[in-house]
Amino acid sequence: MRKLEQSIKITGARQHNLKNINAEIPKNQLVVVTGPSGSGKSSLAFDTIYAEGQRRYVESLSSYARQFLGMADKPDVDDISGLSPAISIEQKGAGHNPRSTVGTVTEIYDYLRLLFGRAGTPHCPSCGKEVRRYSVDEIVDKIYRDYDGKPIEILSPLIKGKKGEYKNLLLKLHQQGYLKARVDGTVLWLEEEIELDKKKKHTIECIIDRLRVKEDNRQRLSEAIEMAMKLSEGFVLLVSEGMDDLELTEKYICPDCEISLPEIEPRLFSFNNPYGACPDCSGLGVHLHFSEELAVNPEYPIGDGGFIPWKSMKYMIQKAELMAARHKGWDLSKPFKDLPEDAKQALLYGTDEVIPMIFSDRNGDWEYNGHYPGLLPWLEKRLGETESDNYREELLRYRTEDICQTCSGARLKPEVLAVTLGGYNIAQLTEMPIEDLIKVLDTMQLGAREQKIVGQALTEVRKRLAFLNNVGAGYLSLSRRADTLSGGESQRIRLATQIGSQLTGVLYVLDEPTIGLHPRDTNRLLDTLKDIRDIGNTVIVVEHDRETMMAADYILELGPEAGENGGNLIACGSAADIISGDTPTALYLRGEADGTYRPKPKRRKAKGKIKVTGCCENNLKNIDIDVPLGVLASLSGVSGSGKSTFLYEILYKGLKGKFDREYRDRAGKFDSISGYESLRNVVLVDQSPIGRTPRSNPATYTGVFTPIREFFAQLPESKLRGYQPGRFSFNVKGGRCESCKGDGELKVSMLFLQDVYVKCDVCKGTRYNRETLEVKHKGLSIADVLELTVDEAVEHFKDIPRIVNKLKVIQEAGLGYIKLGQPAPTLSGGEAQRVKLATELSKKFRGSTLYLLDEPTTGLHYNDVKKLLKLLHKLVDHGSSVLVIEHNLDVLASADYIMDLGPEGGRRGGDLIAKGTPEEIAASDGPTGKYLAEFFNDIKEGRKAG
Repeated sequence: MRKLEQSIKITGARQHNLKNINAEIPKNQLVVVTGPSGSGKSSLAFDTIYAEGQRRYVESLSSYARQFLGMADKPDVDDISGLSPAISIEQKGAGHNPRSTVGTVTEIYDYLRLLFGRAGTPHCPSCGKEVRRYSVDEIVDKIYRDYDGKPIEILSPLIKGKKGEYKNLLLKLHQQGYLKARVDGTVLWLEEEIELDKKKKHTIECIIDRLRVKEDNRQRLSEAIEMAMKLSEGFVLLVSEGMDDLELTEKYICPDCEISLPEIEPRLFSFNNPYGACPDCSGLGVHLHFSEELAVNPEYPIGDGGFIPWKSMKYMIQKAELMAARHKGWDLSKPFKDLPEDAKQALLYGTDEVIPMIFSDRNGDWEYNGHYPGLLPWLEKRLGETESDNYREELLRYRTEDICQTCSGARLKPEVLAVTLGGYNIAQLTEMPIEDLIKVLDTMQLGAREQKIVGQALTEVRKRLAFLNNVGAGYLSLSRRADTLSGGESQRIRLATQIGSQLTGVLYVLDEPTIGLHPRDTNRLLDTLKDIRDIGNTVIVVEHDRETMMAADYILELGPEAGENGGNLIACGSAADIISGDTPTALYLRGEADGTYRPKPKRRKAKGKIKVTGCCENNLKNIDIDVPLGVLASLSGVSGSGKSTFLYEILYKGLKGKFDREYRDRAGKFDSISGYESLRNVVLVDQSPIGRTPRSNPATYTGVFTPIREFFAQLPESKLRGYQPGRFSFNVKGGRCESCKGDGELKVSMLFLQDVYVKCDVCKGTRYNRETLEVKHKGLSIADVLELTVDEAVEHFKDIPRIVNKLKVIQEAGLGYIKLGQPAPTLSGGEAQRVKLATELSKKFRGSTLYLLDEPTTGLHYNDVKKLLKLLHKLVDHGSSVLVIEHNLDVLASADYIMDLGPEGGRRGGDLIAKGTPEEIAASDGPTGKYLAEFFNDIKEGRKAG
């Protein structure tokens, strides 16, 4: 029998900047790939190892299956042996579908639907009374259990509290052979004439049989119940002296309210199925609509900034507005808030009255008699009609969502929410933090019958919830929309889902799974990664976190630097082997080097503060926070403690509306914000892409491409030919290659294979036409310049200050290794954020600006963290203020001031538990204080040893 390979052997890897490296990675181990940003970590882990594993798996499938999966390009590597089927879990969002939730992504919601569909107890959505249906046999068993030996009457309830004479009904009963009926509580003979007041409400029950409950009457009893149910369409009434009347039914119908409930089955609990989804919001839980608050600035006249969409759109409706106003006598020169109420309503929502309107075009004047549609309905109509993505994006700025009033955001019909399990409906369970839901399900008591039916499904739910809790997602709820998750949260949720699948013999490749995790939560995540390893899998993690590296079985360090100066395997082995070396990572793990940076030993004092009071959005507990100005401040706390809510929903949105009158995004809930008067602007530097198409790149985003194009237009050859700067743009006609429209590649459809992108035959991928490429500087054309790294471009343009100054700022951001023309979609979130930072630093007027950043150290080695800190301190030295959300202890130790939220995540978070200098935080009792104190001690000991 052939012995299975115990390692993954890589020979001659040259993908991207990898320098023909050879490596051997032990299987069934936790392996960390580390090194500076741009050193080739992702090129090795994702673009070589994972890509080849995935390619080989897909290649083994039929051509029919391959058309759905697509074929990946073969990585530039001589050979890889010992590969297993590979699964990649990257830092990417979970899509933009508002119907996708944590529960649906992890498939836990499917198990909950099964639980409720098989063991749920329905209730009347009106009165709340439990509704249960019975078969004839169940009713007979109940009678023998509760009425054994007693006389009992079997009645068929026909009329319940309704007005009428009911002569025909009573006559029909008599004709069918029934002898007695109970009318309004009195037993009457049907052969006698029964007179009822048609103006009064009556209750009529036909008496089917009267007998004593004993064993030899079982058949007679069954027949009587069947007859009663047939007569009343599913109901039977049991009457016995000394006991309350008991009405039972074979249907899910409330006997008091007569509300019929649907069949209780799993599909009823899906908000993606019309069978159970709230009909008012179609299962979204929210209503999307154009908002007066976002589209109107009441401080200005509608034609001068009052109706915000008119600033960027010119349409006939604006003329219609003027004519409607003239017809009605409204003065549109007034601010919108000063117009009469009827005018405001008409301008926003339209008029019922037909108004004569005269329009002009190139064919002359023409008259139209019709209704003025109103701003908001008109925007809705335009959104439905447009085919332009840019225009749709513009329109969506004025749209908002409100909680559905019918289902209160629960997404399901009232009768579905009336079904309970252990006293909770399905929405109540999914809205709990996962850590609370675990406790509820652990203590939930089910009957023997329910336990037999759903015991296995309940066990599966508990297991999957435990996995989520163990990867640091316990503060999330199953109802949390997937499109609101950060990249790190999304990655950990997919990781928990993979653990739940219990696959073995698989190669997992992960990209910084500790992103967004407080140091306190890292150990639980590491235990999860070890669990995946221990069941027989290989786990490769791209990571910079010290704890993760120390817990690894094997480490590969790439470097020594980034870009062309990286791509080498400079060390490999166990953590102990790495520590004994002299590489940058070795110094870091020994504590002899760190990522801290301070321009001066003494921490800065605040030059003022922004005071925000009454913050109560999401889980914030009505707290007041003072944000210091003129310093580098950090917002810390465990995952889910409320950091992002405060920074983005309250501080950014609250301030942005003060500085930009056209900014209309609704801020989170808070009472007041003050102390911002000394600021000129607030800038959010997040990790969203700098562009969504390959046409966007670092050169175009930072603005350095403009002086480069202007410089090329000043070259002698350009002047001779009369070329302007626009000639060197690949986005417009003139200098670009018209065969590929400046894309540099052409798409070729391959039927059942994935579409293939090939270099344009005309321009050979350069994007430009031949004439444009003939203009050169130091032997390089404009296309060659775009292929330069930032470091190379600094050297190439060293004599041209207006270009090199912008490039040096990008270099200072630790991005010297990226190419000027690198397509925006290929940049990581951390790289995109640093490109934005560099762009801000290159602007002339930076003073009096508050910069807000969310985890800027994502993807950074400690050497790069130091570079980033230099940038942030430089911003502060130039007169700005910086506030960052961070868990990275190097950043926290380098800050002037820290605000720590907690003490836990979710409902147990949202309080300001500590504030002050890093030293003051280190002396506090919170989780951040504990880890910061240990960090300061490690630095002290490491520097002694060094």
